[in-house]
Amino acid sequence: MRGLFFEIKNVFGKQLSNILKGIVDPSWFWSIDLVESYRVENGKLTVPLFDETIMDGQSFLNHISDVESYLIFTDIKAFPTKESIVEVKVYEDFKNSSCQLSLIVVDQVYVWILAKDQQLIQNLIKCAEANGYTNIKAISDGDDDNTILNVWG
Repeated sequence: MRGLFFEIKNVFGKQLSNILKGIVDPSWFWSIDLVESYRVENGKLTVPLFDETIMDGQSFLNHISDVESYLIFTDIKAFPTKESIVEVKVYEDFKNSSCQLSLIVVDQVYVWILAKDQQLIQNLIKCAEANGYTNIKAISDGDDDNTILNVWG
């Protein structure tokens, strides 16, 4: 299994934290495409959720836990070291890189996650079920190798 797909609610909140907290490795470095995710303050969209394109794991996890947000489009990738960060656009790139996890959110509700660790994928599925996400589906090895792994293709 390569990963999973599911749908989240179209709401303000801490969606990334709800999906990832307690599951991902805090030592990873996160590559962040500054697309369309916003901080929410007093019930209104304000500034972009992220202002850095690379964050260390603990800073990333603290940030997504502390800040209420609204995810329109989100494109984040996890790597074991800062030096190993490369562009990952399709599954072949993912497979041939040290990227450990790719998370894409499209149109506020559609979430695709790829991961190399099978136990991590199982934990993400359990988390998705526990959070009440809908339309949870496994992404298997039989799926298209040219699956786009970034928001803007």
